[in-house]
Amino acid sequence: MEKVAVYGASGFTGSLVVAELARRGVPVVLVGRDEERLRGAAEGVPGAEVRRAGVEDHAALVTAFDDCAAVVGCVAPFELFGEPVVRAAVAARSHYVDTSGEQSYLKRVFDTFGEPARRAGVTVVPALADDGGPGDLIAHLTAEALGPGADGLAELTVADLREPGAVSRGTARTALANRGLWGGGHGLVWADGAWRDGAGHADAERATVPVPEMADGRGTGDLAVAPFALPGVVTVPRHVTAGRIAAVMRAEVVPLFGAVTEEVVATLPAGPDPAARRASRWLMAAYAVGRDGRRAQGSVTGPDGYGLTAVIAVEGALRLVAGAAAAGVRAPSQAFDPADFLAALEPHGVRWSVRADDAR
Repeated sequence: MEKVAVYGASGFTGSLVVAELARRGVPVVLVGRDEERLRGAAEGVPGAEVRRAGVEDHAALVTAFDDCAAVVGCVAPFELFGEPVVRAAVAARSHYVDTSGEQSYLKRVFDTFGEPARRAGVTVVPALADDGGPGDLIAHLTAEALGPGADGLAELTVADLREPGAVSRGTARTALANRGLWGGGHGLVWADGAWRDGAGHADAERATVPVPEMADGRGTGDLAVAPFALPGVVTVPRHVTAGRIAAVMRAEVVPLFGAVTEEVVATLPAGPDPAARRASRWLMAAYAVGRDGRRAQGSVTGPDGYGLTAVIAVEGALRLVAGAAAAGVRAPSQAFDPADFLAALEPHGVRWSVRADDAR
């Protein structure tokens, strides 16, 4: 079996990805800038290799990835550290996935690496985490539920509806690095065939969304939401035709990102403890409105967002190694069959549902 490299392997999410690869019997190469921490992370992982390479050393990164079929990027914030890892993976002719969810970084990856990846014959699929991956996949399936149409949808909204919960130090650092967007900013929207500043389209934002069927039976009605810079706004327009694509998050969660400070980051553990992870659930939903007025909604949910992020990233990387996708930078739904990918997550406690409503 071919090797898979994990960059940022000694971090919280990186260590979970290493464990998931080892569980599947995949030879793992742990890569990062701190060799001592990497060796500690490699303990107990059969056959694991450790290779030191910082993001500032392109040649060392390329050498570290050179004999690896794929690279899983887990270094955060990706806004600060992500692009050199993508560049080196493409140069080494290794497929690449990552666990990012940062809009501006994701857009740069699509804008910058599409042609280099095609020339190298490799596939780059960013945003394979518990929000970007399932969010993109369920959005595609929800749009598809309204059937084909030359004019596409009038509107598609991607929603992160998880309740407040414990976060890792890396997530908090990412919130700090993306404070302008995650701290209450609108991020991007897709409107009239282009990505635009969501602040200029705030009057069209949803204030509530219906409670999804997959919300663990917690009642019906509407949930208050607020604009949020989710990865789906960057990925979904690449495979769904719609007049407008926007993203929202549960309203009570959005202000928490703006409250993160350096002092808060310093107090956080590397990641939530196992009990908190087991008790948590993530919930992504999509709401589609056809130009004829018909509506559809879909949702996908699962336990332990950090653990499932590792499963999602590894599943994507191994599918790329098996030749699942055309070369270039691809959204999750472009690289993989959405229903088949979600079905592969079901043994890990993931459930999903799509429903079309013919009422206008």
